[in-house]
Amino acid sequence: MLPPEAPPARDSGVIGWLRENLFSGPLNIALTVLGALAVWLLVAQFGPWLLHAVWNADSLAECRRIIAERWGPDASGACFAVIKHRWHQFLFGFYPRLEYWRPTLAFGLLFFAIAPVLFADSTRIRRIVLAVATVLTFICCQLMGASGPQLAGVAVLLVAWVALIEYLPRRALLATLLYPFIGVWLLWGGSIWYPLMALAGFVIGFAVWRALASRLGLIGLAVGVVAALLWWGFGYGPVGGWLAGVLPFELPRVPSTQFGGFVLSITIGVAGIAMSLPAGVILALARQSNLPVVKMLAIMFIEFIRGVPLIGMLFVASLLLNYFLPPKVQFDIILRVIVMVTIFASAYMAEVVRGGLAALPRGQYEAANALGLDYWKAQRLIILPQALKVAIPSIVSTFIGMFKDTTLVTFVGLYDPLKAMSDSVRASFEWKGAYWEPYLFAGAIFFILCFGMSRYSLYLERRLKRDSR
Repeated sequence: MLPPEAPPARDSGVIGWLRENLFSGPLNIALTVLGALAVWLLVAQFGPWLLHAVWNADSLAECRRIIAERWGPDASGACFAVIKHRWHQFLFGFYPRLEYWRPTLAFGLLFFAIAPVLFADSTRIRRIVLAVATVLTFICCQLMGASGPQLAGVAVLLVAWVALIEYLPRRALLATLLYPFIGVWLLWGGSIWYPLMALAGFVIGFAVWRALASRLGLIGLAVGVVAALLWWGFGYGPVGGWLAGVLPFELPRVPSTQFGGFVLSITIGVAGIAMSLPAGVILALARQSNLPVVKMLAIMFIEFIRGVPLIGMLFVASLLLNYFLPPKVQFDIILRVIVMVTIFASAYMAEVVRGGLAALPRGQYEAANALGLDYWKAQRLIILPQALKVAIPSIVSTFIGMFKDTTLVTFVGLYDPLKAMSDSVRASFEWKGAYWEPYLFAGAIFFILCFGMSRYSLYLERRLKRDSR
């Protein structure tokens, strides 16, 4: 027997990769050359502008003077000093400076809330995410001006949440359900008892439904919803006010008019993503229902919402919604926008989920029936897990598109990141003419967030490909 030899260089290593991916045929060679030429032109055009960037200056004129002194009178360069001076407006809008640590903590706690859900199967990745989130959240809260007692409370909260995730993973899911109420309290402030009273409405509704589900079925669910609505209508305010007077524990209140920048976009985006997916699943199931009325209503809702632009719905939220409310009832503008964004995204999400349901073979439904499962158990245990796995790329694409569409809230008077860019430049004469740099900064943050969602979807697809292992 002859000893085995290494494969030829033309079929392996760097040369093999280049032959297979860049120079495998005449068309591929031409596209490779054209792509390299385009990259070279972009680098030649924008490379010097980025290399000559100035980060320390007090005005655009000073930036240009520094560039002329360093690189010559004809040189051009970026003036990123505007970002150094206006970063707080880009990120926080008009949010009070002494309270910057609160949205920072709310965004950091988001990773603790999603870790038990998104990284439950990988201990190593989950611990890396928790470690990085813990360190960065604490450091950023300190840099944002949190006081000593506040930092101590942040440290205790972070350590306790990490311990809960690692040692009591099932209880950590309850903490995940509590996160929206914690986030609302951190962002808007006020007494902590009002978010807890809002949570009590869900607890009351769930308890009533569980008590009546075995005897009344769907009627028990309707009774639970009515019980929750009655609590929010008649018990939420009086009980919350009484507890706030007896045991005052509150943060300074921040009105919605002071929200802006990426704090506003992330708040709307996260809320819309969290609520549009379950709403889309319910709409998709309703569209495939055998009940004619349910199916017709779902089709009418989905097709109507998909036929209306998002900006039109935002104008409805801003101008017309108050006309349909009782007198003296005020509906927070950010909450109205979140509701409309959620409704808009849920219609598209319903079609995405319906595509995943249509991709499943009929045998899966027949197998569920053969096992004696009822409709909801079959959907929960067999149908939906497979359908959602198929629809992961489209679901994440819908999330990314919705997050980027949060910039449209500028048309209803909210201070989104892109409006913050232009207004901060026009706010003072010193930075007149600095247009590219703020938009590059905003684009970089949008890219990081959207790219992170895209990479996680690829990781999730690889983890769920159990049929090909």
